[in-house]
Amino acid sequence: MRDRPDDLREPELRRALHAWLIDAVEVAHAPVGFGDHHWTATGADGRRWFLTAADLTGKPRHGADADAACQGLRGAMDTAAALRHGGLDFVIAPLTTPRGETVRRVGARYALSVFPFVDGAPGEFGRKPSPGERGRMLDLLARLHRTAPPESTPAHRPELPTRPHLDHMLTATGRPWEGGPYAEPARALVAEHAAALRLRLRRFDDHIRHLEAGGSRPVVTHGEPHPGNVVRSAGRPLLVDWDTVALAPPERDLWLVAEDAADLARYADATGHAPDPVVLALYRLRWALDDVAAFVDYFRSPHAHTPDAELSWESLAATLRWLAADHAGDETAAPA
Repeated sequence: MRDRPDDLREPELRRALHAWLIDAVEVAHAPVGFGDHHWTATGADGRRWFLTAADLTGKPRHGADADAACQGLRGAMDTAAALRHGGLDFVIAPLTTPRGETVRRVGARYALSVFPFVDGAPGEFGRKPSPGERGRMLDLLARLHRTAPPESTPAHRPELPTRPHLDHMLTATGRPWEGGPYAEPARALVAEHAAALRLRLRRFDDHIRHLEAGGSRPVVTHGEPHPGNVVRSAGRPLLVDWDTVALAPPERDLWLVAEDAADLARYADATGHAPDPVVLALYRLRWALDDVAAFVDYFRSPHAHTPDAELSWESLAATLRWLAADHAGDETAAPA
């Protein structure tokens, strides 16, 4: 996140780092990414680490409350560490404490993970990869999907965890929304696109029924292997942000990487699995609907006119425009 949290400060993080036997002389906020908060830490000898503090109140995929979300996040981080230990060298996994912990609570709201600092070029969400870059990422995903799942791997549920928020949101556009400067504009924008949202939700339900009837074999998936979660180091791609790792159909990853029939054929040759276009469409649509719910929930909560709020507003508007457009069944177009 670009905004610095008011309730989590550097002295508290320095104390938390002692669990990893890290004595940091400097902890600096890193305004990068979206969703979690990040810092860099530096030791007296110049060694550096990358810190991620997850806001447990905003992790519905991991659990309904902070305690459940922390447990779910711990399973994901433990899985990333096991994948790295098992030989997947492209996994940027969290470091463990001497007690074997990948996640530590910091106060009631946050959970901290510590990562090695990787010298490399970070990717950018929304950037269009070249065919060569897509091919290399598909090869990494094929390796991941062929890997036996660690015991800690969370099980993915394809249904929308934010579905109650979406259903409530669509019934609440007739009265004012409060929270901050974007609350009322968000209400008007959702009301304008309400019919398209209801149509997309019905299509999503159809896709879920198709998936359930097909019985696709779940594999270990990253969940969000887009360019923003790729770091290029020493000429090779590495994957970060494994909090979304889960057992799921391979299409959960593939829709974010494959752009044409050649990409899908490359993956099929490597794994023996021919990607299902309807399941690809399901995950493409799921991403967009989940984003709408998250952005609206943000705008109906206390917020100010900040860089994160501005980016969220632009993303909400672009996603609603995508959902309102005709995409011939969602099989080929991607959200903005």
